Amino acid sequence: MAEEKKGCASASTCSKESCAGCASANKKNPFEVETNPNARIKHVIGIVSGKGGVGKSFVTSSLASMMAKAGYKVGILDADITGPSIPKMFGVHGPAIGDDNGTFPIEAEDGTKIMSINLLLEDEEQPVIWRGPVIAGAVKQFWTDVQWGDVDYLFVDMPPGTGDVPLTVFQSLPVDGIVIVTSPQELVQMIVKKAYNMAGMMDVPVLGVVENYSYVKCPNCDEEIHIYGDSHIEDVAKELGIGHHKLMEFLRDHGVFFYNNDMTNIPYERFRNEGKFVVKETRCRDGAFRSVTYATRKGLDYVRKLLKKNGYDISAAVTE
Repeated sequence: MAEEKKGCASASTCSKESCAGCASANKKNPFEVETNPNARIKHVIGIVSGKGGVGKSFVTSSLASMMAKAGYKVGILDADITGPSIPKMFGVHGPAIGDDNGTFPIEAEDGTKIMSINLLLEDEEQPVIWRGPVIAGAVKQFWTDVQWGDVDYLFVDMPPGTGDVPLTVFQSLPVDGIVIVTSPQELVQMIVKKAYNMAGMMDVPVLGVVENYSYVKCPNCDEEIHIYGDSHIEDVAKELGIGHHKLMEFLRDHGVFFYNNDMTNIPYERFRNEGKFVVKETRCRDGAFRSVTYATRKGLDYVRKLLKKNGYDISAAVTE
């Protein structure tokens, strides 16, 4: 993991056998709830934001789709009870069904398993007018009462802010880390720091920051138009010591992230021959088939090592 849980002073030297009688090892979070017996979830990643309207659900969906394409078994727990949007993004509808052992998540076309309050309502446009404790209880039930099956990565799409639901998720679920989503407005520094500080208080690692709405490109001249003002995310990320959107530029510069499958890119040719990346003909939204690059497991291992070597520790987000 990117960051060890606090508690044992000798955590770096002890083993599973030597920790068997350790008091620190036997400590258990009193608020953590057990998952459904028919759920085997390896990692839980929270997607949070300090304010609404920054594209948090879009980032959640994008991360889930990316991991699904990489071959992982993925699920999304939509914890935004009063403003659910994940089902709409994946084109899925309820009602979700279940049996005596719990409710089954709805599976999207790409295999992503989804549970959202909108999959349980008779009318998707019906508002959920609940107080905080009831909403928090529903989120916990999505963990305890849903038969998730085998899931490598469960992404939790949380409502904005630092209120009941984020607190419930951090306390009740074994969260491996969070991704903070923000936008370029002037309030960004305060917003990111609030989310970052809450994660620190709850002993949850911050895996990185994603800035959405950075700019829009003019369709005629490709000029970048910064509608919401200049970005401040680099300064904030540097101050807090966490990764940010420059990570993608780093990957691109090292031949890992490619635009338009440029066949003249020498690293691309070499990595493809080494089996790190594959090219598949994929049908796009306009109906046409185009060549799309996908990373293989070997490619993901390469990315992990490359990032760690250059100071990016994202092991909590990509380690099986």
